[in-house]
Amino acid sequence: MQAACRHCGTEHMLKDSDVGAHPKVQFQCAKCGMKTVVDTRRSPNATMVISPLPSFARGDAPGSSGNLVDQNNGSKLPATHDVILTIISGPGKGGTHKLSKPRVVVGREGSDIALQDPEVSRHHCVIEVRDAYVNLRDLDSTNGTFFEEERVRAAMLVNDAEFRIGETILRINFTPK
Repeated sequence: MQAACRHCGTEHMLKDSDVGAHPKVQFQCAKCGMKTVVDTRRSPNATMVISPLPSFARGDAPGSSGNLVDQNNGSKLPATHDVILTIISGPGKGGTHKLSKPRVVVGREGSDIALQDPEVSRHHCVIEVRDAYVNLRDLDSTNGTFFEEERVRAAMLVNDAEFRIGETILRINFTPK
């Protein structure tokens, strides 16, 4: 079974004989030394690899690479709700950002939403609001983007979904206007 450290993203191969029929397995990361608990049961809602990748996750998609701020045609802010990005933990804890446009780049400096986290890349990820949900896409960041403790290239987020970049955990909320 392959598992990633939830702290640094390092991939580990767990022996099937060690995992056995246990519903949860804990391992210590060889890189950072932190412990991670892995749920070995597959949930119907578990993150799955989609192949081919959806257009918002591909490198050749509109707005990818150097063209980070152009809007994709399907991006739009909802008419009846504000989209709020809240810093749950990490540097800047408690901070909130009301999205004023449907596509924002999150990173350190030079981004639409700048975080004071040294583990976050300059342009770390992009958030695209699609009316009632959000597409999250990693921009080939050094330390990765994590959703439900799993490193992802892309994820679809709904209200109250949380994700982590660097040491910062962020939550998306759709609040009535």
